[in-house]
Amino acid sequence: MINRIRDIRLQKGLTLADVAAACQPPTTAQTIGRLETGMRNLSLAWMNRIAKALDIEPERLLRSESEVPAMVMAVLSESGADSPRTRREAILPSDLAADTPWMVMDVEQSCGEYRAGDQVWLRRSPPQDAPKLLNRDVLAPLPGGRFAFGRLIDGHRERLTLLPPASGQPVATVEHPQWLAVADMLVRKL
Repeated sequence: MINRIRDIRLQKGLTLADVAAACQPPTTAQTIGRLETGMRNLSLAWMNRIAKALDIEPERLLRSESEVPAMVMAVLSESGADSPRTRREAILPSDLAADTPWMVMDVEQSCGEYRAGDQVWLRRSPPQDAPKLLNRDVLAPLPGGRFAFGRLIDGHRERLTLLPPASGQPVATVEHPQWLAVADMLVRKL
């Protein structure tokens, strides 16, 4: 089993001290750090305390080694979609099916209807599904590890046309995409 305390804590924007103070009874940041790095055993009692402090279900703190986690695949900014600077796991919201192969795009800068801090959860589809995805926001791979993101306004198997979310950006054309990922859910922190 893989301990996911750090990933969840970072995704929620909390420090070790924040989690330690939210535990009942409160503990130290050092203790939380040792638990999330595996330097100290993560007992069921600690799992329950930390899960309550993070406002999640305790079973989400651990992941099976055979389970393939959803990864942040792209980052959206005013200049368009790009690869993330660091590879990291995205924490699945509790109301999504874990058996679907999800992809995640973080929004770093506000862009059209998307705000900085949003996460767009995308469901991967084969390119031949493009006609069914017209007028939906999709992510498509480009050469060199780049991506195109926008509203699919014309979709054939060999050529897609995407309207970017921010005004003033040029329409993107994607030739022979290997896959598409359709935006299925927006996670926005309040």
